[in-house]
Amino acid sequence: MPTTSTQSRTVLERFPAGAPRGSWSAEEYAVAQRTQGTTDTRAVMDLDSDQFPVVTDTTE
Repeated sequence: MPTTSTQSRTVLERFPAGAPRGSWSAEEYAVAQRTQGTTDTRAVMDLDSDQFPVVTDTTE
């Protein structure tokens, strides 16, 4: 029987898009998380909230 998994995102931190450095803070945070072993961490843009959340995918 085939198994399926549902992938969801966990938001680790949020950074305002209007910050003077834009997405840099979010990207730097994502790199730091990857360095610590969370390999699928990345910054994305959330247009509705005007933020850059740093997310990681989790499989359920």
